[in-house]
Amino acid sequence: MRVVITGGAGFIGSHLCDLFLSRGHQVVAVDSFLTGSPANIAHLSKTKGFRFIRQDITRPFSVPGKVDAVLNFASPASPEDYVRLQVETLRVGSAGTENALLLAAKKKARFLHASTSEVYGDPLEHPQRESYWGHVNPIGPRSMYDEAKRFSEALVMAYRRTRGVDTRMVRIFNTYGPRMRLNDGRALPQFFGQALGGRDITIYGDGKQTRSFCYVSDLIDGIYRLLQSDEREPVNLGNPVEITILRLAEEIIALTKSKSRVVNRPALVDDPKQRRPDISKAKQVLDWEPRVSRAEGLKLTLPYFREQVARTKRGNPALRFARSGPGVRT
Repeated sequence: MRVVITGGAGFIGSHLCDLFLSRGHQVVAVDSFLTGSPANIAHLSKTKGFRFIRQDITRPFSVPGKVDAVLNFASPASPEDYVRLQVETLRVGSAGTENALLLAAKKKARFLHASTSEVYGDPLEHPQRESYWGHVNPIGPRSMYDEAKRFSEALVMAYRRTRGVDTRMVRIFNTYGPRMRLNDGRALPQFFGQALGGRDITIYGDGKQTRSFCYVSDLIDGIYRLLQSDEREPVNLGNPVEITILRLAEEIIALTKSKSRVVNRPALVDDPKQRRPDISKAKQVLDWEPRVSRAEGLKLTLPYFREQVARTKRGNPALRFARSGPGVRT
């Protein structure tokens, strides 16, 4: 196949580029570098079958030649980004998604859209199934991301129903691994940065809120399977093993052999109290479930963050620790 991956220089998008190329496909990565990084795809610059186009997908764009699939992964996806880039986040979820859909329609290509567990909001159903409609504050401090993704899901379904675009949709739960940014505002990279930097680990609230963390290699395998499948309704992908944020901090302190202390701060507005995917559908229709345990995944991720912290200490301004602001959101 020849696939277009919008957001191809992002955390997940760049790993998708690697996966498709490793399986013999051609990849056109599209990114504006608004939140993605050239470093994430630098190793692919001379790879046969890889092409990069720098493009803001909120503006109409085209890709020359044959396209078999469009994977839409362009969006600020971390709290540090979407709180800072509120209007941009809404634009990429609306105009950006539509421009990617128009490309798929023009090329008669299959379309896979990256949605998120954030469409469930602060859920009243636990664990969350794809049939759950969610509990979302439409004007809250994280609404720009939640509602952009909810709108984009509706847009994808409208293009499938009225214009015949062959669509797929993945709802991604917390994912981690190399190429995350230290300053992206999510709990796991911030905890690594604080522990390796010898600073206090800050938790917002009592730390009893739960998340489920999936290693990136498991996620992209599920995405690849979904693209190849005939499933057209949303599919949850994530690791169903649930953990409190406090326990995650303790595990990272132990793994890094840090002397950091856990310090509690006031809870954040609309921060979900629990988050765990029901992956029954993914098991049934994709024959997929995570294989990498959290203990293994954290060990695989540690060398990457150790290097990021070392670069920060050497004074690289592009790799600063998370700025003070609304706090860690997970």
